[in-house]
Amino acid sequence: MRKWLPLVAVCLGTFMLLVDVTIVVVALPDMAESLRTSFADLQWVMDIYALALAALLLGVGSLADRIGHRQVYVAGLVLFALASLACGLATGPQALIVFRGVQGIGGAAMLATTTALISGIYHGRDRGVAFGAWGAVSGAASAAGPIMGGLLTEHLDWRWIFFVNLPISVLAIVMTLRFVAAAPPRRGRGVDLPGLASFTVAAGAATYALIKGNDYGWTSAATLGLFGLAAVALIAFLLIETRREQPLLDLSLFRGASFSGLMVAAVLMSVAAFSYLAYTSLWLQSVRGMGPVAAGLTCLPMSAAAFVVASLAGRFLHDVSPRWTIGGGLLLIGAGAFLQATVDAGSTWTALVPGLAVTGIGVGIATPTLASAAMASVAPERGGMASGAVNTARQLGNALGIAVLGVVFHAGLAGALRDHGAGAVADPSATADALAGGQAGAVVAHAAPAQRDLLGQLVHEAFATGLRETFLVSGALGILGGLVALALVRRPAKPAALRPPQAAQPAEPAPAVASARG
Repeated sequence: MRKWLPLVAVCLGTFMLLVDVTIVVVALPDMAESLRTSFADLQWVMDIYALALAALLLGVGSLADRIGHRQVYVAGLVLFALASLACGLATGPQALIVFRGVQGIGGAAMLATTTALISGIYHGRDRGVAFGAWGAVSGAASAAGPIMGGLLTEHLDWRWIFFVNLPISVLAIVMTLRFVAAAPPRRGRGVDLPGLASFTVAAGAATYALIKGNDYGWTSAATLGLFGLAAVALIAFLLIETRREQPLLDLSLFRGASFSGLMVAAVLMSVAAFSYLAYTSLWLQSVRGMGPVAAGLTCLPMSAAAFVVASLAGRFLHDVSPRWTIGGGLLLIGAGAFLQATVDAGSTWTALVPGLAVTGIGVGIATPTLASAAMASVAPERGGMASGAVNTARQLGNALGIAVLGVVFHAGLAGALRDHGAGAVADPSATADALAGGQAGAVVAHAAPAQRDLLGQLVHEAFATGLRETFLVSGALGILGGLVALALVRRPAKPAALRPPQAAQPAEPAPAVASARG
C-alpha cells in the first residue's frame, strides 16, 4: 500500500482546496448576520476564491514546470493554511474577501500541480486507478463542501470552515515531503507575465460587472465600461499569446477539436453542477427554516453519488472514449438541474433530492475522464499547461457561473415580487436584494402586521421562481456542454508500438499501420 501514499498526499490537498469552493454556501446566512454583508459581498466571498484559482492556474502551472511540481505544491499548501487562518479571524466582509483571494492563490499552486504530480508518479494501469481516485475526490469534494460547512457552522461557528484547513494542511505537507519525490527542476519556459496580467484583468472585470450590474444598472457607464475592459483585456491576451515564444497558453492547442471540446465541457460542467448551490442554500435556510447541518445534508445525494460513481469510473471506464463519459456525464448533470426545476412555493428539500442524485452521477462519470483526457491531449513535458488549462476552465466556469446565476436568481426574485407583490412590496429590486442577502425573515418581520401572511407567501413564491429559472439555465448549459463533448471530443491517438528488430517484417507492414491507427 506504500505506493499509494503519494496519491493520498495529493488527494488531501485536492479535497481541501475544492471543498473550500463550496464549503461557504451554507455559512452564508450566518456570515451575513455576523459581518452585516450585502448580496454582492456574499457573491464575492464565493467568487473571489474561484476567480483567483482561475486567473493564476496557468501561470502557476508554467512556474511548476520550471522549478518543480512538488515544490510549488508544498508552497501552495503553506500559503493556503495561512490564508485560511486569516479568513477565520476576519472581522469584516472586506477583510474576508481579501483573504479568500489569498487563499485562492495558494489553492491555484496546489491545483495546478496535482494532476502533473500523479502523472509523473504513476504509470500504466496504476495511473488509471490513481486518476480514478483523484477524480472521486474531486467530484465529491465540491458536493461535500456544503455538508462539512453545515456541520461546522451549526455546531461550532462559521469561522471553523476555515480553521479546519490548518490540521489538514499540516498533514498534507508532512506526507508530501515524506512520500512524494522531488523531480529535478528543468529549464523551460518562463512565466508569461503579460499574458497572466491580461487574462486576470479579463476574468476579473467580467465577473465584477456581472456581480455589480444590478447595483450599477445594466446599461450604466460603469457596467458597460467593465464589460468593455474585459473584452479589451481578452483581445490583448489572445494577441499576446500568439506572439509569445513561450506563451501562458499555447493557442495552437485549440486547433484540435478534442482539446477545444474539453475546455468547453470543463467550463459548463462547473456552472451546471455547482454554481447554483449557494442560492439553494439561501432558500433552504432563510425560507424553509432549515439549520446549516440540515441544509448541508441536502447535498448528500450529490456528494455520495459523485464519490461512488467516480471511484467505479476510474476502474471500469478508463478504456471508454472520453467522448461518451464526458458527454454523457454532462447530459446527466443537465438532466439533474432540470429535475430540480420542478420546485414551487410549497416545495421542501425533498424536491431537490432526485435531481441532486442524477447530477452527482454525472459529475462522477465526467470528472475523472476530463482530467486524464486533458493530460493525454498534450506531450508529457507540457503537463503543467494541460492541467492548468482544464482546471482554469473549471474554476473560471464556477466563478462566472456564480455571477451569471446570481443575475438570473435575482431577476427571478424581483420579477415575482413585481408580478405578485402589488400593494405589499414598494420596491421589488430592493426587496430582492434583501431576500438574496439572507434577510427573508427580517423582510417579513418588518412588514405591517396585516401584510405579514401575504408577504410570507410572496417570499416563498419569489424564491421558488428565482430557483426555477436558475435551475433551467443550469440545465440548458449542462445539456449544451454534453452535446459539445459528444460532437468534438475524441479518444487520443495511441502511438505506434516500437517493435524489436527481430520482429520487423518489412514485407508485411499492415500490422504496424493498424497499430498506428489503433
